[in-house]
Amino acid sequence: MVSIKIIKERCKSCGLCIRYCPAEILEYSDETTKWGRLPHSINSEDCRECRLCELACPDFAINIEEEEE
Repeated sequence: MVSIKIIKERCKSCGLCIRYCPAEILEYSDETTKWGRLPHSINSEDCRECRLCELACPDFAINIEEEEE
């Protein structure tokens, strides 16, 4: 299983991570920054670990980390 981390200080709320996720596990949260609403994972258990969200982010604001069992 993985953990999806959003770095709030870097996220510009562009939505590219949400758009490129083939598993559709990211959506906007109610939490906001000066740029808008932050994305968050709605079901990280369904993550395919493809890392397309990481690659799509122009600000390196999302990290996929494997959780230790």
